[in-house]
Amino acid sequence: MSTKILSLVLSGLILTAAVVSAQDWRSGIPWEKPPIVTPGAKPSDPPSDAIILFDGTNMAEWNKEWSIVDSELHLVPGDGDITTNRRFGSVQLHIEFATPAEVRGRGQGRGNSGVFFGPYEVQILDSYNNDTNYDGQCASIYKQTPPLVNASKPPGEWQTYTIIFNRPELRIDDGNLLEVVRPGYITVIHNGVLVVNRHELLGSTAWHRPPEYEAHPPTLPIRLQDHGDRVRFRNIWVREIPDVNVRPAPTREPYFHQ
Repeated sequence: MSTKILSLVLSGLILTAAVVSAQDWRSGIPWEKPPIVTPGAKPSDPPSDAIILFDGTNMAEWNKEWSIVDSELHLVPGDGDITTNRRFGSVQLHIEFATPAEVRGRGQGRGNSGVFFGPYEVQILDSYNNDTNYDGQCASIYKQTPPLVNASKPPGEWQTYTIIFNRPELRIDDGNLLEVVRPGYITVIHNGVLVVNRHELLGSTAWHRPPEYEAHPPTLPIRLQDHGDRVRFRNIWVREIPDVNVRPAPTREPYFHQ
């Protein structure tokens, strides 16, 4: 083959490769257009699709009153737990809390509360220079897994949870649990630090027995626990999210689009 012909062949191959590389591969899936959500001005501010559970003004979203002081929600020991009036499935929850500035007690008796999604608890505790059982410290999934790291701030300082709760799917008949079709999962970001990475729930988070799934409805209230300590809360909001990421079936074979 002459040098000229070889040069033409190579040029053709390069041109063909360039055309193919310029093509845009498509999956063939008819994705729906994602809805537009306006983020808050700050990461802690609620986006436009959030449900405001507490903004410092009232407790209309809750089943009963706790004390509101200086736009903060104060847990007064003995008032009992509070639960949302609405019921939720899978959610993104933002909540800010502060354990008492005056340190009293130790271990589980220091700044104790909790965020419950039905029977599943993310622990609130003063875990700053406070050793306790690791699967019961702040940001643990109670009695199931410790946090990856201890990101706790000193007592009295405001702290932040971003919690992603993916509800379990349970097959229930006549009030009896027949099958765990899909377990629940929890992810926790504590003060901006990922501390629980999609933990697979083993069941309820009781203090006195091993975890075990129990029959319950697909949606349940969110609950804040009165554990006898004066924990404060503010800026609580929630977003309802899909249970799982759904990948629709393609309507055509994958293809290259120009």
